[in-house]
Amino acid sequence: MTLQYFFEIAGTYFFAMSGVVATEDKEQNWFGAAFTGFITAIGGGTLRDIILGNYPIFWVRDVNFIYAIILGVFTTFFFYQFIAKLKRTFLFLDMAGIGFFTIIGVEKALTADVSATIAAIMGMFTAVMGGVIRDTLTNTMPIIFRKEVYATACLAGAILYLVLNYFDVTRNLNLLISSGFIVIIRFLSIRFELALPTIKKH
Repeated sequence: MTLQYFFEIAGTYFFAMSGVVATEDKEQNWFGAAFTGFITAIGGGTLRDIILGNYPIFWVRDVNFIYAIILGVFTTFFFYQFIAKLKRTFLFLDMAGIGFFTIIGVEKALTADVSATIAAIMGMFTAVMGGVIRDTLTNTMPIIFRKEVYATACLAGAILYLVLNYFDVTRNLNLLISSGFIVIIRFLSIRFELALPTIKKH
């Protein structure tokens, strides 16, 4: 098992947990909560593969992603009271997750022989679209539509990866720098309450 594959599986596990936790105030039954966790974990990558025409879709090709989701859902069910208290921990895991999945999305798009612009967009989609679907299912305004710096951080990290890749920075170092860049932007935006300007009515 490569380090990248381990992080993909681990990220899927934690994203599934975050999806279940997001239903806590929505009075969903256990099946609804599990479905939300499933969609949160695979939504972005599924959309990426469909757009790029990569079939079978990644979780159909590798059942370990399904096992990671099932484990994440059951972990949340059995240890919900404990996990619900770890919102700050999940915030950090979310930052790390979107950073890593953005770059993985960019790399998989590049292997499909698309332009750098499309690769950057696919990286962002991979990281954020599962959360968008999750928020939609739980009747919450998706985070990318709020003032928070979220999808913008992913896009910035994707662009940085492409720039460093152009200058032949080694893959592992590039992955570390670019995903870390996303985490730093996201952390600073939360720490100092940075936000994008909103559209105002005149």
